[in-house]
Amino acid sequence: MQSSTHLDFCLLIPCYNNFHGLIASLHSVAYPTDQFLVLVVDDGSSEMITTDAIHASLQQPKPIVVLRNEKNLGITATLNRGLQWVEENTNTKYIARLDCGDRCSADRFVKQVQLMDRDDAVLICGTWCKLVDEATSFFYSYKGPFAHEEIKRAMYARNVFMHATVMFRVSAMKDVGYYPTNFEYAEDYAFFWKLLNAGRGTIINEYLVTCELNKSGISYRNKSKQLLARARVIKTFGKSIVLKMFAYMRLLLLFILPKEITLQLKKWKG
Repeated sequence: MQSSTHLDFCLLIPCYNNFHGLIASLHSVAYPTDQFLVLVVDDGSSEMITTDAIHASLQQPKPIVVLRNEKNLGITATLNRGLQWVEENTNTKYIARLDCGDRCSADRFVKQVQLMDRDDAVLICGTWCKLVDEATSFFYSYKGPFAHEEIKRAMYARNVFMHATVMFRVSAMKDVGYYPTNFEYAEDYAFFWKLLNAGRGTIINEYLVTCELNKSGISYRNKSKQLLARARVIKTFGKSIVLKMFAYMRLLLLFILPKEITLQLKKWKG
């Protein structure tokens, strides 16, 4: 049953065996009112994550709910469980994303809520971010265009929304549904395409999130599978034949290039 308490946003954080990263992320979450909620979905971690354990590790209490998968279901099922819980149990306008280990600037959520409140046509709002490898100090900047039409063109070449920066409108899920389950390793990319095809998107041209660059993460370990999934996303949701062809050629080049070289190219472009 949905709560009558109005929330500006719910922050969805999936977690799997990364309690330390979760706490680091939560330390960075700030909002000037109590009209928000943090929803942590524990994907069957070996050590159970509880609200008591989280609050014991935080300097300031935050409104937090923890859901636990009894077994490891994977990122898509975990995210979709979170979305369903938010729809059924909260009265919130927006859902924001963050991953364990990623950190926000103090004004991230204020700026995203204010922008989306001003324009009901905006279904998804991202920000610029920096990706940092703490072990080596390697980093690069991840930027995207601001205007909707530029974003749609750029989406053929890459996912311009770093998933840990996005905030999207809960009401949009009535039209686009949840994260699609048939694009493993590119579920974010497919979901953002669906939102852009249903309404407008924008990106705040400020670095409001710092993301952890993890070479043992899902994307890094499954580069080939992710690129193939991205090709299927473009085929399914893209509408420009010309832009699709350029996108396929770019994906082929990324398929050939070693991951370390693509990271250096991203640093050079940033």
